[in-house]
Amino acid sequence: MKCHITPAHRSIWCMSAIFTLLLFATAAAAGGKTYDLKATPVANGVWVVEGSTANFSKTNGGNIVNTGFIETGEGVVVIDTGPSKRYGQAFRELIERHTNEPIVKVLVTHHHPDHAFGSQAFDPNTLYMLDESARLLERDGEAFSDNMYRMIGDWMRGTEVTVPQHRVQPGEFQLGKRTLRFIAMKGHTGADLVVLDETSGVLFASDMVFFNRALTTPQTPGLMEWRSEIQQLAELPFSIVVPGHGPIVKDNSAFLQMTDYLTWLDEIMASSAARGLSAAEVISTVIPDRFAEIEGARYELTRSVTHLYSDYENRVLTGN
Repeated sequence: MKCHITPAHRSIWCMSAIFTLLLFATAAAAGGKTYDLKATPVANGVWVVEGSTANFSKTNGGNIVNTGFIETGEGVVVIDTGPSKRYGQAFRELIERHTNEPIVKVLVTHHHPDHAFGSQAFDPNTLYMLDESARLLERDGEAFSDNMYRMIGDWMRGTEVTVPQHRVQPGEFQLGKRTLRFIAMKGHTGADLVVLDETSGVLFASDMVFFNRALTTPQTPGLMEWRSEIQQLAELPFSIVVPGHGPIVKDNSAFLQMTDYLTWLDEIMASSAARGLSAAEVISTVIPDRFAEIEGARYELTRSVTHLYSDYENRVLTGN
């Protein structure tokens, strides 16, 4: 028996085939892992891309960081590049959708992977970093990369550690209609860049400031040094604070929370060491109710004690 395909049947068959192909394409795209980034205007010509306050996971692809960009009239200044090549590509495309100005300066605030690993997606001639931050990225980048591949998996595909070859110096920087102030600090990693847009008052505090998200401390040169620098930031003429992690704020609440938390963390480890408590006992410390809204508090307390507590014990032993 022969099957006769009429023109009408042929049209239906073609439409069905096209629909099937579209389904396969959609499925392939869904498996390709894309970042759904959104830019929020916080001042005229100043945009922030806000990440989750969760920890790294294969669900969020490491999108736990706040990044941003500033239009100057003579080019765009970018603040941080995100956790992976894919994030960097999505971020660059997002910037290009919001402005016709070229990207002229990409500031990588410090060497941690969630802030630095998207740099590969940008023109290397636009990448800038503090000298010490670049040295730290060269030292730790591959180890960070291995860890990121374990934590977020395929989101990292194609990502290579990219160390900016240009250096940023502390001080004022004039570009177009903007005056930016670059501030070098040490509290978070030993080499941390903070950017104040003096034109709008927007302060990109990078990971010098966490808000409603527990701060990461393993590479801090000292909690009290960090606290001292937070107090310096609080004295700047800001109108909006963009923390490295957590929601944007228009007052000093992020600084107050940081100061309170750093003071508590330092005191609990110092007093515990003086009493001869073990690290395990310190990790089980009751976290005060006032820090209940801070996401990841128990997880980061464990990390803080694991990395820092031996220093407090040594101080007791040496009397320093």
